[in-house]
Amino acid sequence: MSLEFGREAPLPAIADRGGPAQKLLTANGLRKWFRLSGGLVGTRSVVRAVDDLSLSVAKGETVGIVGESGCGKSTAARLMAGITPSDAGEIVFDGETFWAPGMKITAERRRAIQMVFQDSASSLNPRMTITETLAFGPRAHGVPTSEARAYARDLLAAVGLPPARFAERYPIQLSGGQRQRVNIARAIAMRPRLLVLDEPVSALDKSVEAQVLNLLVRMRDELGLSYIFISHDLNVVRYISDRVVVMYLGQVVEEAAADDLFSAPRHPYTRALFASKPSFDPRNRIKVAPLLGDPPDPVNPPSGCRFRTRCPIAETLCAAKMPILADVPDAPEGHRAACWAQVPGSGHSRAPRVSGALQ
Repeated sequence: MSLEFGREAPLPAIADRGGPAQKLLTANGLRKWFRLSGGLVGTRSVVRAVDDLSLSVAKGETVGIVGESGCGKSTAARLMAGITPSDAGEIVFDGETFWAPGMKITAERRRAIQMVFQDSASSLNPRMTITETLAFGPRAHGVPTSEARAYARDLLAAVGLPPARFAERYPIQLSGGQRQRVNIARAIAMRPRLLVLDEPVSALDKSVEAQVLNLLVRMRDELGLSYIFISHDLNVVRYISDRVVVMYLGQVVEEAAADDLFSAPRHPYTRALFASKPSFDPRNRIKVAPLLGDPPDPVNPPSGCRFRTRCPIAETLCAAKMPILADVPDAPEGHRAACWAQVPGSGHSRAPRVSGALQ
């Protein structure tokens, strides 16, 4: 792969080992519990930030992750990028183990997955010029300084920042949107296969947000990238994502193709989340809160389904057993939900009848 918008990149491309049919990334059973000090002598509580997370990303696909604040989205992003080690599970990248317990991520593997953070200011070194920032990664991988600096100027041009104006500026001299473009350029400087974008446009105004989103779409198409895109803004997620994953209290509760999920959500939490989206029509104001109460304490989550304490259709079964993420009957392929009301014959009063059962 060579950059479509500049000279040949000085870093070698990361080979595609399995072809288009093979998943680019598969995360299996990721778990991250943060231990808290305090309490009785000899006891330690844990915050179950991510609990048995499994998802996959196809080549060229954008997977959006949505959910309330504190549901574990950002922690999941850092786990899949290899920044934070998981307590359990494994990550497979293009058919090869990227990370497993006790395994260190090599520098070459780390190139394959890059992350763009939400806070564009704190993620840049204030003492380095933009050229130095963009050249740092390639130089660390053995690219000569002169080539790395020339490459940095190409990257600036690629993200819409003329090098003559911006190359020698410092982060404090840039606007929020310009800094985020620099962060994107720094990520693609390593020629990754997957970008993990954690709220990349949440701090930008709408006009700049649209520019950055269009830039991301162009980069994906020109460079053959895949994205994991995290955002609170459901409209942004629907615009950029091919598939959407909904998280609640550290777990995936529903996933489906973006159009399918937004047109026919099946999990009660997903329905409430979408119902909370403000309407552009002032006559359609939300008069009744779609969801009451606060999320449960992640230190001591409810038994069974973690959403049951706020769910309008919860039954005794929901407290007794944790639902598994399973295919939804009569839904397009790939639509899965973790809800007993969607499992045929589960015993929930709203569950579909088992095919062939006596009426």
